[in-house]
Order: sequence, then structure tokens, then C-alpha cells
Amino acid sequence: MSDESVILINLLKVKPGKQDVLIALLKQNTETVVCTLHGWKTTRLIAAKDGASVVIYSEWETSEAIEAMRNDPRMKAYFPQIIELASLDSMVGLPVFDETRWN
Repeated sequence: MSDESVILINLLKVKPGKQDVLIALLKQNTETVVCTLHGWKTTRLIAAKDGASVVIYSEWETSEAIEAMRNDPRMKAYFPQIIELASLDSMVGLPVFDETRWN
């Protein structure tokens, strides 16, 4: 198995005034379901300052782990709630460049 992570990026376009509710739902899902799934490494939620979107950045061991997460019944139970609050677009990719600077 490679040390490289597979990255899942979800961009959620939030309905007006619903960003805080969506973030609370996503945090609950991550803390109770996602972190228990095989192959999960980390998740970061990023909220747009204007309240219009949320990005979910998550790292997984394999693409298969991502597919298994998407098919998990506990995850599927969250999808209708999420779609009530936002539209969703996602992509799966591999890291190709990572630079950190300490100034």
C-alpha cells in the first residue's frame, strides 16, 4: 500500500442562511460516521466567509475506501439532509504538489 493519500474534495453551494446548519450536520457526520470508516485519514471543513459554500477536504487510503464510504448506509442516511441545505459537486484526486512555507 502506498503512503500517498487519495483526496476527496466536496464543494457544497449552500442555500442562503444555511451554512451554520450545514456545518453542524457535517461535523456530526464526521465525528459519528466518517471517522469510523475503514481507510479514512482526515477531514477538514472549510467555510466561505460569505456563507455561500463549504468545502469538505478529506484524505483516504484508497479510492475503494471512498467508494465504500459513499455506499455505507449510515452515510446514505445523511445525503438527503445535506441536499436539503446545499448542492454538491465532488472530485477524487491524487496530490501532485504540496508546499508549506514558514515565514
